[in-house]
Amino acid sequence: MSVTDLMHARVSTRAFLPKPVPTATIRDLIAAAGAAPSGTNIQPWQVHVVTGTVRDQICAATRTAAVAPRERPEWIYDYYPKTWRDPYLARRRACGWGLYGLLGIQKGDREAGLAQELRNFDFFDAPVGLFLFLDRDLGRGSLLDCGMFLQNLMIAAVDQGLATCPQAAWVPFDALIRSILSIPDTQMLVCGMAIGHADPAAPVNRFRPGRLAVDEFTTWHDGQTSDSEQ
Repeated sequence: MSVTDLMHARVSTRAFLPKPVPTATIRDLIAAAGAAPSGTNIQPWQVHVVTGTVRDQICAATRTAAVAPRERPEWIYDYYPKTWRDPYLARRRACGWGLYGLLGIQKGDREAGLAQELRNFDFFDAPVGLFLFLDRDLGRGSLLDCGMFLQNLMIAAVDQGLATCPQAAWVPFDALIRSILSIPDTQMLVCGMAIGHADPAAPVNRFRPGRLAVDEFTTWHDGQTSDSEQ
């Protein structure tokens, strides 16, 4: 496929097969991701790959923390707005209910909704989990750098016949994950990512959120005189 085709083929996969992924393949994906641009080439990303018993330990500990009878930890950076408004609220709802509808989760069914949310903390059964960290004292522009790194990785994964799901859900558990992986407090978790082979039989993997048409978010400034000014 062309690069453009790979971009359109990338989706957030939420059900994976147990089929292992060779370490050499993951290394190749990370190398491709590392070709991403960054401001003054500082390359701020810090990558931690978890598999096997370490992956299982993180998953078990985070699932326990996620259902503990207390308030969840604060997000360490503002990924979402504190107050939602349209058109973003409407798009968020359309995505959420489109996914839940495919899974047969009815509005108000908190138990089923929580069960699906907790699937994040199993990496949706993907055998490989990736965490991206960033030094806390860097500027917000480094988050942009990390976004380009992650996009490179996901496109490279499609080229290798693999699937991914970027996961912000891990971010509130930054301290827990750092503790298990012995990562210093000077770094913060940007996001997690599930990597593996998509389960083609899973209904959830048929979900495709809508995309805006180009002219819905693009304004053209060409310097030409308008018809009314001629």
